[in-house]
Amino acid sequence: MKEGKDSKVETGKHWYRIPNGTKVRHRLDGDEGVIDGLTEIVSGAHLNADGRTQYRMQVAAKSQVKLVPEDDLLFLADAEGLVMILKEKIDYRRYVTERLRSVFSDDRFVV
Repeated sequence: MKEGKDSKVETGKHWYRIPNGTKVRHRLDGDEGVIDGLTEIVSGAHLNADGRTQYRMQVAAKSQVKLVPEDDLLFLADAEGLVMILKEKIDYRRYVTERLRSVFSDDRFVV
């Protein structure tokens, strides 16, 4: 079978793209910021479950952008447990929270 540009990597794991504007914390260094898209990586370790990308994380406190795999991210949630997303209404935040909780373990959500 010929592999083309649209071939997908089978990872055995369901992948849900984290929406732009989602507030996150880096698991290893504690930096907080927001997701600002995906960057495709040609090769390397520590990629997202799609096997090709890392997230761009805007870190306001340091005025920098970091490339981060999803395994290194914690999701910031409000007191009700809903993921915080910039400029989004509660219904959308509820929907995104349900989708993310279906993919990631509870210890990945922090208040």
